[in-house]
Amino acid sequence: MPTTTNTDRLEHRLSEACDALWDMFVDPREAYVDDEGTWWNTLDVKGQAKGSVSVPFATYEQLAEIRQQSRRLAATNEFAINGIENRTSYLVGSGHVYRASVRKGAEASADLEIKVQTVLDEFMHLNRWQSRQQEIVRRLDRDGEVFLRFFVDAQGMTRVRFVEPDQVQTPSELVNHAAASFGIQTEPHDVESVLGYFIDGEAVEASAIQHRKANVDANVKRGLPLYYPVRKNLRRIEKLLRNMSVVAEIQSAIALIRKHRGATRSGVEQFVADQSQATGGQGANGRTKYLSQYAPGTILDAPAGVEYDFPASGIDAANFVTVLQAELRAVAARLVMPEFMFSSDASNANYASTLVAEGPAIKMFERLQANLANDDCDVMWRVIENAVNAGKLPSDVRRLVDIQIIPPSLQVRDQLRACQVERIAFENKVLSPQTWSLRLGLDYDQEQKNLSMHATESPVGGGQK
Repeated sequence: MPTTTNTDRLEHRLSEACDALWDMFVDPREAYVDDEGTWWNTLDVKGQAKGSVSVPFATYEQLAEIRQQSRRLAATNEFAINGIENRTSYLVGSGHVYRASVRKGAEASADLEIKVQTVLDEFMHLNRWQSRQQEIVRRLDRDGEVFLRFFVDAQGMTRVRFVEPDQVQTPSELVNHAAASFGIQTEPHDVESVLGYFIDGEAVEASAIQHRKANVDANVKRGLPLYYPVRKNLRRIEKLLRNMSVVAEIQSAIALIRKHRGATRSGVEQFVADQSQATGGQGANGRTKYLSQYAPGTILDAPAGVEYDFPASGIDAANFVTVLQAELRAVAARLVMPEFMFSSDASNANYASTLVAEGPAIKMFERLQANLANDDCDVMWRVIENAVNAGKLPSDVRRLVDIQIIPPSLQVRDQLRACQVERIAFENKVLSPQTWSLRLGLDYDQEQKNLSMHATESPVGGGQK
């Protein structure tokens, strides 16, 4: 009967044989699976792909899995977090400015303009809109879509709350109705005409929901997360960075290796015992620990047959860093951002020359800011209409008043030169003092009050008249 050692050896050999047999097995279906383990789109008899071919999901379950992968990256991958935070900083920054003004060609009193502005200011204060704007951008990048639900009280005040994407699902009794797929009820032959949403099984009218989606066509019901095309790159970046750190840690932890040429095991053990300066307690394997201390500048004299090797001297992380930078550059290309914005490595980029008026990043941010402003404008008009329904504003306010939305500046400009250009425009009656104040980040009405208060102060001693 074989001993325990022989049994373990036989079991190990059998396991290796099974592994080798499994590696030789070829699944005939493997040709139809991509590197992510996802099957190719199934074709019907006419050669057309079933479902929507413009997006990588055909069912709600597939979309939920994609969103979950993106959420894991956005929560744990430091580079993914950095990319989203930078996009939020440039798109929202300190917040957009919303200003009510009399519509061009309309005749309205200044009092109406003030009332509309008051409604907007109360809404933004109540809903902490600047912080909510940041969260909108973060959710849109992370989930590919944002659901905002509006609640109106008796006084016409509007409150906004987020709806989680996984709350929007089609009830089981309507799963076979194409017009109610993905939790969104639309016209049978017009996907863009939304009638309502199913939130936690409850039907909610479209007027109470704003759905912002990204990275998909207009006729696709749900959005696609920002990092979906580069999710594999982000995973490889994590693994590569981890492996680089672990290898460097192991190599730096081993100070030196003594190679005993032609020595027996007992001879090596005796040599270690003779060279040690102290002994420690026995480890888990029952062996005695021999300790040696090497002071700075120690010179080692090796006896015949003993060689010293220093593995740390062979560490060359530059090769791995090059690969890491290539992966980071691929993800930055998806974001249409300079590499330093994504990787925080500014060694090969100049900030001022990157954020210029015609730079790709500026063009991308301006386009995204315009989309954000359009969606925000829709929110503000819903707020005004709710105030109209409550009797706080006249019914024809939309015909008389317009909403101006000014996002933060993106370009790195010469402030003195820009101010001179604005002054010329102001003196030639091209630029109004109100718009000039907004560009400077100032509240025109508040500044006029401050100037009026300043004019009443005594020029001598700082007292008042």
